[in-house]
Amino acid sequence: MQTNSVICADALTVRVENRTLLDNLNFNVGKGEVFALLGGNGAGKSTTLKTFLGLMKASRGSATVLGHNATTHPNDVQKSVAYLPESVTLYGHLSGLENIRYFLSVAGVEKSDEDIFAALRKVALQEDSWNKALSNYSKGMRQKTAIALALLRNAPVLFLDEPTSGLDPAAIDEFNALVSELAANGATIFMVTHDVYGACQVAHRIVLLSNGKLTGSFERIGDMPIDTEAVHAAFAGRKA
Repeated sequence: MQTNSVICADALTVRVENRTLLDNLNFNVGKGEVFALLGGNGAGKSTTLKTFLGLMKASRGSATVLGHNATTHPNDVQKSVAYLPESVTLYGHLSGLENIRYFLSVAGVEKSDEDIFAALRKVALQEDSWNKALSNYSKGMRQKTAIALALLRNAPVLFLDEPTSGLDPAAIDEFNALVSELAANGATIFMVTHDVYGACQVAHRIVLLSNGKLTGSFERIGDMPIDTEAVHAAFAGRKA
């Protein structure tokens, strides 16, 4: 994992009317790092994600991605990243292959069938499903299709919103293995989640968010996963 900053929150504050949704957030995410922002409902996770995607504006401070200020240059950020929402927005009446070809054409990205097939194999989407309508896909299969699309767009940064929500344990393990592989190949992964176990298994660093404020952080040491019990205790508001 390299230390050069790809994603940066510098005194990031977001206010809407009289409410402070994010309060003076400071962190950096390096190339090849899996960074997890962990918090419960209403903690400010979605606001953080939307601000880095340029969908909400910083009131003070800044959110930058690959050197682009998300508030002042949102289009530059959005062209440079891939975003996987909790509910992947793909067309149910199209097959996995048709969805990928369509969204690549919209993005102006030309890829051969061999490139597309290689990406689908990389995310371990079963080959017999490639030509089936997405309405027949499980959530895990939809996520794999969306990640294959992100790979084909050569996005160096992936933003993931509750990526393991609704997945069974086997699908979660597959997803975490894929995220780890992408990071090992240089992608920067920013995920927001309330899944303590999943975050500890895959993240290099976990930062806790509560009521719009950062309240703690944990970092992987070597190849050992982050201590689940310590994170859970802090997440639940108890002393570790």
